[in-house]
Amino acid sequence: MEESVFDQLDLRLLAELQRDASRSNQALAESLGISPATSLRRVRRLVELGVIERQVALLQPDRLAVVLGHGLTALVEVSLDRQGQEQLDAFEACAVADAAVQQCWRVSPGPDFVLVVAVCDMPGYQALAQRLFTQDANVRNVRAFFSLKRAKFEPAQPLPDRWRG
Repeated sequence: MEESVFDQLDLRLLAELQRDASRSNQALAESLGISPATSLRRVRRLVELGVIERQVALLQPDRLAVVLGHGLTALVEVSLDRQGQEQLDAFEACAVADAAVQQCWRVSPGPDFVLVVAVCDMPGYQALAQRLFTQDANVRNVRAFFSLKRAKFEPAQPLPDRWRG
C-alpha cells in the first residue's frame, strides 16, 4: 500500500492509536482536534484497508511474574540444511503454529530464521527445542540467546517524522 493513500490525519491517527488504542473515540478525536464522527470513520477505513491488523493489550511481564513466575525469553537462530522454498515454508509453518514462538523472522545473511520464544522455564525450552529443532531432520544448527533483561520493547511501527502528532 502506498503512502499516498494516507493523508496527514490518517498518519496522526495511527500514531495516536499506537501510543494508546484503549482511549475512547471521543478522547482520540479530542487529541487530534477532529470530530468523533471523523475519527470513527477514519479508523474504520484503516481497519478495512488492513492497516490496523488488530488491537491487543500489552502485558507487563514483571507484574505478571508475581503470579506466573519470570519465565524465559530466548532469541533463537535456526539454520536449515536445505534452503529450498518448500523446506523454508515447512519450517516456518511449524514455527508460527507453536504457541511459544512470539516472532518468526526469515533473515539473510547468516541463519535462515530468528525466533523470539517465550516459555515458562528451561524444561519448557527443552520441550520447544524437541518439537521444533530435534524432530526436524532439516534443522542443521540452532543457537539460543537467553534474555537477562528486556531493556526496551516498542511494538509501534515507525511513522515518518513529518506526520507525527
